[in-house]
Amino acid sequence: MRKIIMLFFVVITGWVQAQNKTENIIIITTDGFRWQDVFKGMDSAIANNPKYNQRDSAYLFKKYWDNDVNERRKKLLPFIWNTVAGQGELFGNRTTGNKVDNANPYWFSYPGYNEIMTGFPDTAINSNDYPPNPHETVLEFLNKQPALKGRVAAFGAWEAFDRIFNKQRCGFPVIAAFDPAGGNTPNANENLINRMNKDAYRPFGEEECLDVFTHYAALEYLETRKPKVLYIGYGETDEWAHSGQYRSYLDAAHQVDAWIKEIWDFVQNDPQYKNKTSLFITVDHGRGDATKSEWTSHNNKIMDSHQIWFGVMGPGTPARGELRSGIQLYQEQFAQTIAKLMGYNFKTDHPVAGEIPDVFKIRK
Repeated sequence: MRKIIMLFFVVITGWVQAQNKTENIIIITTDGFRWQDVFKGMDSAIANNPKYNQRDSAYLFKKYWDNDVNERRKKLLPFIWNTVAGQGELFGNRTTGNKVDNANPYWFSYPGYNEIMTGFPDTAINSNDYPPNPHETVLEFLNKQPALKGRVAAFGAWEAFDRIFNKQRCGFPVIAAFDPAGGNTPNANENLINRMNKDAYRPFGEEECLDVFTHYAALEYLETRKPKVLYIGYGETDEWAHSGQYRSYLDAAHQVDAWIKEIWDFVQNDPQYKNKTSLFITVDHGRGDATKSEWTSHNNKIMDSHQIWFGVMGPGTPARGELRSGIQLYQEQFAQTIAKLMGYNFKTDHPVAGEIPDVFKIRK
């Protein structure tokens, strides 16, 4: 009888561990979205300034304001605060000493995305016009693994993602800005998305499309092609901030939050993904805050723009919510964390920083 009980325990333990294994991962970034807005909600000093509120402070305060900071941040990002904080972890609230920073010294986009994806803050990558990335990204590494080959894809609103992932070399689909979705065999929905993206108003010129086209192209790919590793890079939070339009910046972040919920709802209702998928959400850089007028900008001359945040949830990640302990983490740790969530050790020709052990229930 004792042997039967022990065997039953081993079987059940193995089954539980199998149910708690990440088999798929979705990585999401929303460009330059500040940790201050994530953890504190709308900034009333910026919202009250007619230079930034698009002459509609009443709209901002009605939609996003509450005197209670916990309620205020939920108004802006309901999915992140109700679901990610409820089922996973959020890092980067510096008011509690929980610090996450760029390791690269530049604090703008291409160096930040390179750092996220390679785990190597190469100081030679010092321009948004930098040519195709010479370094292997974690997505390229994962696509080389037999179980994941052909099951990796990246979608981004900014044209530079073609270079960041080195589209010509990487071996997986990269759909950036106005690149057509669906490759050589787009389905009906992808054809429609491509036509609308081509004909739509282009407020950001030829370098970046509206997030709505990136989102629906990525969602269509997720639903029909079922990748095991998917990256989605939204861009409007950065574009509207550079334009000094705080209303549009907050609306863009609120919309990204709703789109992440849409993705997660699909994931949790699909047999391939349900309870087998991790979600990793972060940003490429921060923005100014100490000097309020600098919220529109970011670089190594703008105080605070090295300060970032991230959230993660899924199998094997403890539901600890907002991490409030004093800690110092860096963006360079994200790539190995992503690989380890998928059960791999990211090794390549360049240095790769170690993972963030706090993300995992079992520390190795």
